Amino acid sequence: SFLLLCSRASLVTSLIFVLLLQPPLTQLSIIAQPNVVLLMADDLGIGDVSCYGNDTIRTPNIDRLAKEGVKLTQHIAAAPLCTPSRAAFLTGRYPLRSGMDAVNNYRVIFWNGGSGGLPSNETTFAKILQQQGYSTGLIGKWHQGVNCESRNDHCHHPLNHGFDYFYGMPFTLISDCQPTETPEMDRAFRRKLWLSTQMIALVTLTAALGRLTGLISVHWKTLTCLAGFSLLFFVSWFSSYGFVRYWNCIMMRNHEVTEQPMVTDRTTFLILRESISFIERNKHKPFLSLSHSDSCVALFIHCVQSTNTTEKFLGRSSHGLYGDNVEEMDWMVGQVLDAVDKEGLKNTTLVYFTSDHGGWLERQEDKRQLGGWNGIYKGGKGMGGWEGGIRVPGIFRWPGVLPAGTVINEPTSLMDIYPTVVHLAGGVLPQDRVIDGRNLMPLLRGTVEHSEHEFLFHYCGTHLHAVRWHQKDGGAIWKAHYVTPLFDPPGAGACYGKGVCPCFGEGVTHHDPPLLFDLSRDPSEAKPLTADTEPLFNIVIKKIGRAVEEHRRTLAPVPEQLSLYNIVWKPWLQPCCGTFPFCWCDKEGDN
Repeated sequence: SFLLLCSRASLVTSLIFVLLLQPPLTQLSIIAQPNVVLLMADDLGIGDVSCYGNDTIRTPNIDRLAKEGVKLTQHIAAAPLCTPSRAAFLTGRYPLRSGMDAVNNYRVIFWNGGSGGLPSNETTFAKILQQQGYSTGLIGKWHQGVNCESRNDHCHHPLNHGFDYFYGMPFTLISDCQPTETPEMDRAFRRKLWLSTQMIALVTLTAALGRLTGLISVHWKTLTCLAGFSLLFFVSWFSSYGFVRYWNCIMMRNHEVTEQPMVTDRTTFLILRESISFIERNKHKPFLSLSHSDSCVALFIHCVQSTNTTEKFLGRSSHGLYGDNVEEMDWMVGQVLDAVDKEGLKNTTLVYFTSDHGGWLERQEDKRQLGGWNGIYKGGKGMGGWEGGIRVPGIFRWPGVLPAGTVINEPTSLMDIYPTVVHLAGGVLPQDRVIDGRNLMPLLRGTVEHSEHEFLFHYCGTHLHAVRWHQKDGGAIWKAHYVTPLFDPPGAGACYGKGVCPCFGEGVTHHDPPLLFDLSRDPSEAKPLTADTEPLFNIVIKKIGRAVEEHRRTLAPVPEQLSLYNIVWKPWLQPCCGTFPFCWCDKEGDN
């Protein structure tokens, strides 16, 4: 079974996404198909984990995976934000190939009631495994859309993308889900809407007072129209932004809404209980008891960008509330691994741990740092070019198959999980589309020396910001930046004045010639090379330029899933537990 567990630590914390896949009941397939456990954290910086250099946060369970397996030091997300990164992870393709990256500033799914999402013609690895006879289930964060044309069509729903079972959040966890926290979603735009509403109301009130005192000659009909416009303007935006907690903070089981709004204090408990229950209620079925290799695949995603931590973890780390969240996340990783190990699956299971992108540097509240740390790497979440936004942890463990204690410095991608898992399941990759990921098993087992990736393209939305070239004959890893964000304030290393760095417009700088770094010598991207300091400068720039041209020839126009029309809230698409707009339920309360 394919269990996707998303656990969000109790107050607004962690999002676990566990995916468990069970192969078909033939002795041959059980022998050929190993267990696979994929663990993905949300917003976790590469510098937040002990085995990647953090000495203020304890992550013994993740560290144990690295000690017993293979650690990747140059593991790269295909996008610096969750929606496009997860789309690439699920499909093995750059997100702009599926329309899951944006030309505008709205670069993620914004509403459960939006119409954008992972297209139904995209083939996820879950769908292929399902076709191979696997039972598939998703527990945790989805953030790939829900509906297209009606409230219940569920065209983007996990069950339409290869999952037999879903329990979790169709959206994500934000501070708006916690009544005591400062609203986070579209905060700057909301301020502008409030200001506009107040100005319109002031004009209306001034005109009315002028009419009553005789200072202004205004017809009552005009005043009525002005007042009606004021009311309509207010209702048009407050009906969505005023009820974010009810529209976006929901839990679902399959197609049914079970909590609206979700009760964040118990989300961690419910998710963890559900994930363990899923394993337990399937362990006595014939396909489990007959499996000598006990083949399964698990995908686990945990969100650490929140302000919620259960009481027993508060104050435990030396890195504040965020560090407490990370330590709780690590504990939950251990709980899931213990549940798998309890069934005797350790030696027949490939375990994988990663994050969907870099830590969120700008995530602060009242001088509290609620976002992650990206170690020596410049930039963070939202920055498509700088290493801090896209370089993430990558750890594999498979006792007896992968050499323990191995460190690999080759460029790899989150998109590589797609062909790797499909290969292990005995499936066939789609032949009608470009798959950008590469099977990692030869590299992990040490049968090849280099990654199959020669070039990796780093996008910010649909805008190409940087390109990485692995010069295998020389050992250099060149990286050319065509666009970089302007930090706010200047020199701060992040866009604190904006919340997330932009991809285009006045908030970026275009470089011609590109900024060039050799990551093998300068992983922090501190000193750009020039034609005067690097003899190969012009050769490298031309080589990368030709690769960009070839890459762009493989791109085809597709519908924009994150267009302004698709991301806006549509009342007729809003999942609702009840009769819209009276959406409220708590079907977990009695449990």
